[in-house]
Amino acid sequence: MNKQLDGRVAIVTGAGSGLGRAHALALARHGARVVVNDINGSGPGTPGREVADRILREGGVAMAVGGDVRDFAQMEDMVARAAGEWGRVDILVNNAGILRDKSFSKMTLDDFRLVLDVHVMGAVNCTKAVWERMRGQQYGRIIMTSSSSGLYGNFGQANYSAAKMAVVGLMQTLALEGAKYNIRVNALAPSAATAMTEGVLSPEELEGLSPEAVSPAVVALAAEDAPTRMILLAGAGSFEAAHITMTKGIFVGRTDDPVRDLQARLGEIRDRRDEMVPGSGWEQYRLELAKAGFSR
Repeated sequence: MNKQLDGRVAIVTGAGSGLGRAHALALARHGARVVVNDINGSGPGTPGREVADRILREGGVAMAVGGDVRDFAQMEDMVARAAGEWGRVDILVNNAGILRDKSFSKMTLDDFRLVLDVHVMGAVNCTKAVWERMRGQQYGRIIMTSSSSGLYGNFGQANYSAAKMAVVGLMQTLALEGAKYNIRVNALAPSAATAMTEGVLSPEELEGLSPEAVSPAVVALAAEDAPTRMILLAGAGSFEAAHITMTKGIFVGRTDDPVRDLQARLGEIRDRRDEMVPGSGWEQYRLELAKAGFSR
């Protein structure tokens, strides 16, 4: 195996089980020294310790660090421990997550906030804890965990969907801000059988969706030649890319009835021929001003 991550230090949150466990093992097998984070702590018998011990048995380097991604001070301490032990932090995989599925009409606001806090603020806290260190060392690879539910919606997952699309927006901006510091930021949308999919898929489908089939995507996004601003989909050994695009659209201008004219041409607006992937949010402004006859 090509150990292309030799010398790199990686943190994987929620790594005691499921996808996080598979990611931590894969990163270690490719040479990374891995911080295995899990909310259940790091003592003997905890899931995080078991994953770290397995990495050690396989000849890798790892430490288990407990901590709740919702607590910024705990995440700062985790990063400090990694840097204190190994001198740097190169890779962050924001994987920790929870589900509180119900239809929106039955969902409590507490459950909505909790899911946002874990997925969105958890990713923010961990990323903030490594950001200045990565800027200073002129190197970083950060992976946000999105979901098909966030990209395309899923019944009964309004909270989860909102959170998973939010981290895509976070990725888009951090990729722009990190570019000159060689910090590459991407999003992964996995399809895998984990504790969060039990009871949703059939046993046969679950068998085909092993977390290990997703982890090659994490290694690729953590590598030195990783892309940036990519939404990479992965599941069952297949990989795809998702894009947030903008159609060519139309110019209506100040007509007598712009609402009527807009409604009459919604089909043209939705026409995906010649659609583009904007380099930043400002490209929408530039395109619309240009169609209106302004230029800068």
